[in-house]
Amino acid sequence: MDSLGRSTVLLKRMGIDTHEEPIVYMRADCDVCRSEGFSAHSRVMITTERASIIATLNVVRDGFVLPTEAGLSEAAWQLLDAESGQLAFLSHPRPVESVGAVRAKIFGHAFRDDDLLQILQDMGAGRYTDIELSAFLTACAAAGMNLDEVVGLTRSMVQVGQRLTWDHRIVADKHCVGGLPGNRTTPIVVSILAAAGVCIPKTSSRAITSPAGTADTMETLTKVDLDLTAMRRVVEREGGCIVWGGAIQLSPVDDLLIRVERALDIDSDAQLVASVLSKKVAAGSTHVVIDIPVGPTAKVRTPEAAHVLARLLQRVGQDVGLVVRPIVTDGSQPIGRGIGPALEARDVIAVTRGDRDAPSDLKERSILLAGELLELAGTCGAGRGPVEARAVLADGRAWRKLQAICEAQGGMRTPPTSTQQFEVTAPARGSVTGLDSRRLARAAKLAGAPADPAAGIDLHVRVGQSVENGQPLFTLHAQSPGELAYAREYLALHADIIVIGPSS
Repeated sequence: MDSLGRSTVLLKRMGIDTHEEPIVYMRADCDVCRSEGFSAHSRVMITTERASIIATLNVVRDGFVLPTEAGLSEAAWQLLDAESGQLAFLSHPRPVESVGAVRAKIFGHAFRDDDLLQILQDMGAGRYTDIELSAFLTACAAAGMNLDEVVGLTRSMVQVGQRLTWDHRIVADKHCVGGLPGNRTTPIVVSILAAAGVCIPKTSSRAITSPAGTADTMETLTKVDLDLTAMRRVVEREGGCIVWGGAIQLSPVDDLLIRVERALDIDSDAQLVASVLSKKVAAGSTHVVIDIPVGPTAKVRTPEAAHVLARLLQRVGQDVGLVVRPIVTDGSQPIGRGIGPALEARDVIAVTRGDRDAPSDLKERSILLAGELLELAGTCGAGRGPVEARAVLADGRAWRKLQAICEAQGGMRTPPTSTQQFEVTAPARGSVTGLDSRRLARAAKLAGAPADPAAGIDLHVRVGQSVENGQPLFTLHAQSPGELAYAREYLALHADIIVIGPSS
């Protein structure tokens, strides 16, 4: 205890990865725990001379920390910017009053704008436990949110974080709602738009439950964890960038909610719209094209559901100052050949460079989305967008721009290759009638993607293609024999991951 009567401990780095949840580890016989009345799962305010965080307490026994120490998980250590042996003060955080509005929502009351702002401010300050985050998400999904609530949630997400501004009247952006492996159109679209003279400062996410996010894929080509100053320098020089949004704290509360949302497997339209559009507003975008793939194993399953989502995106976008153009696309099978960071980067290079064997589906979807965005930005007339986008790809401008962006972000590098492969072949002669996108993504993750950027799946067939007995269907890539074996076990249990029917 210090001269002011505050409970003190020495900080210790535990090296434990708890994802984004700050955890503090303390002994059950610690004087601070006993005097403050802390117990397992208590919320603890940890304060140093430089920073303050709220962490969840895990009580440990002998051997982990001393009675005079508080061990920190990696998330807590980074947030606190701590140093080994640093003195810290511990206390109870103030009660979280905004939880009352969450309880009211559970019982059927609508959120007010000031409710949502206070809730998100408390979340951003780390005052909400995972249980309270879960209650918020469940209340929003189960009780539903009206248009005013979705707009309020979107605006509040923007307010709790940084907001970028650019010296351009039109700032373009592009997003895909997800659920489709290999759909890595963003680097290609950015290269086309920037080469055509449209400002497109793209912030992208890392994977949460998928084998690769755009940031993971781009990280095999160049540096993506740029700070705001570096990002602005790249955009000023090249007209566009592709960076990891987490490095510049755009709508940071959304990242907290996504982590819990994925664990609960809750993905309501209201939450999705607020998540997507808040990051676009925070990034300074003005005109956005949103890809909505529809398919039996995609995130959006029916055209009717896609229409409802598209309408909500447009209405909320209008209220928060964005021009939004949703594009409903085919989500019946993966796009491109690669599933996993390096394999998807290979496809991006092939399309942008104009290779003759580049995956045509990835090329055509990129042209479609880039064309829509060129028209939306006013660069060309209605119906001319795809023609202009195709020309930028064909004459090499997009490839030169991708190289230039990578060089400006830290230098372009060659994606890594895997050390372990296993080929899955057709069990009989026939025709490919279906590819299960979710299970293919799962197999790629079990092989090590995205943590091992070279891991994943390389597809060799498409729906409708005829195959012979023993013909390769896809190749599994991994970096260790153990991960390869783990993914192979999963594939053995799901032999119908690619469906082979009679030849037509």
